[in-house]
Amino acid sequence: MAVSDSSGGIYRKEGFHVPSLIKLKNERRQLEAIYCENDLCEKVEAETITNEELLQLDVDILIPAALEDVITEKNAPKIKAETLVEVANGPVTSAADPILKENGVFVIPDILANAGGVTVSYFEWVQNKAGYYWTEKEVHDRLEERMSKEYWAIFELTEKHDIDMRTAAYAHALSRIGKALTAQGTKDYFQNGKH
Repeated sequence: MAVSDSSGGIYRKEGFHVPSLIKLKNERRQLEAIYCENDLCEKVEAETITNEELLQLDVDILIPAALEDVITEKNAPKIKAETLVEVANGPVTSAADPILKENGVFVIPDILANAGGVTVSYFEWVQNKAGYYWTEKEVHDRLEERMSKEYWAIFELTEKHDIDMRTAAYAHALSRIGKALTAQGTKDYFQNGKH
């Protein structure tokens, strides 16, 4: 497992105790290989690596979560991850996308991976309009249901049309926009007096 921040990363084949890393990062604003139990923390052995080296590790899942354009046509051929989840906005350039697809890297695009925050904002809007408030568990349950439904709908498009997840996500979104326009009336609908 490897993690990084703007200054570089740390790598440890055995992995890290993630809550300890988060605790230290929140308290000291630095990233160190540590293990904490209660208030007692100790350093653990880890390698220091560059962010470029981190992107090229042989891992199951790679999650670029901070900067855009970090995976380009230059380093895309060196990506060994089976799955790449874009948590940052636009971490994979358009030139890198086909290289990743050709190399068998399954990319979950930012438009899908980041949709949870926007979805919860929508839930808040709905609750405010209705004057009714859901419990945290209800919000999590609704979010999980919505995100799972959208993921599988997009995944089905990738399978059906042999396209990547990003293209499928855009196709799915455009289909929804089309249905919304038709349901509410298009320009032609209103100009021809059919309302």
